[in-house]
Amino acid sequence: MIKNYFYLTVGILSILFTISHTWNGLTATLPVLNNAVLDNDSITVFTYIWHIIGIENLVIGITLLIMAFQKNRTKCNFVAWFIIAILAMRWIVIFATTVIMNCNAVIQLIPDSIAIIVVIVLLLLGIKVKSKNSNG
Repeated sequence: MIKNYFYLTVGILSILFTISHTWNGLTATLPVLNNAVLDNDSITVFTYIWHIIGIENLVIGITLLIMAFQKNRTKCNFVAWFIIAILAMRWIVIFATTVIMNCNAVIQLIPDSIAIIVVIVLLLLGIKVKSKNSNG
């Protein structure tokens, strides 16, 4: 039985983010690297970093799906706070890098920023869910 619908929702969203991120990389972003004036080492690094982000999203999604069915809130809440920290730091790096490298592109961060904020809010709501037997 589902114990936390917020974790379930974010888990499903994270898996969808994995699919969209990977699909975008394979169809649009990574093929452009083959036409760029980059050495093979740079292309390799960019490619594996792209896939690391996709796998991180998948691991977070699977973890949250498992957490959605757990009775022990203490361990789940710790993991949820950890995921929130990862997402917040990810957003800070994205924002800071964009401001430093191309300040005019900050407006392009709006969709990603909204997605991260929605996920963090849903996780915070999931942390607030009380168990029915008051064991936390």
